[in-house]
Amino acid sequence: MLELLQAALLAATALTSAVWIGMARRGYGEPDQPALFCALLAFSLAAGAGACAVARLASGLDTLEAERWLRQATLSLGLPLVGVVALTLGRKWIWSRPTWGRVVIGLCAFFELARQFGWSAPYALALGLISASLVIYAGLLQWPARLQASAGAAGGALMLAQQPWSGPAIGPNPFSAYEQLLLALACPLIAWLLLNLPGNLREGIREPA
Repeated sequence: MLELLQAALLAATALTSAVWIGMARRGYGEPDQPALFCALLAFSLAAGAGACAVARLASGLDTLEAERWLRQATLSLGLPLVGVVALTLGRKWIWSRPTWGRVVIGLCAFFELARQFGWSAPYALALGLISASLVIYAGLLQWPARLQASAGAAGGALMLAQQPWSGPAIGPNPFSAYEQLLLALACPLIAWLLLNLPGNLREGIREPA
């Protein structure tokens, strides 16, 4: 029952965040659209993972493989994209569509390389740490705007808590049974943060990199 509730909450909050980002895109200029689309993709992947888990747990549908694939895509592609989007908006950078395309392709390529060399676990941990750090950094850049700084710190902390911490020195991650809940709580915080960072064309026209 707890797993079902976590999955339902993840599906709801991630979908709400995706819709929120999608609706907000209308108020942004063309150079910002690729970054916001990447954020939309990230939340959509998380919502899909939650929805597949709900379908499996509540209705007994055979969605386990799809759930695993979407979960992996969320961790290896979605959350890193969120971190990069937070960085670019926090620093008021504008990247072109080809640049964002290279970011997506690069993340996919590095994931496959790590899998081929048997480095999936350390790669996933390193990627998660970097992604969470970028969200925290983007929020702290807005200080003394306390709401943005707090949202970044809280969202990044929730991302850190769900990382695959394990090993003889530190033991298993005590939050491993609540990964979906942590992600569900992080989604709206991060979505709000992204839409309240200064890097958008409402502050002036900037050229894409």
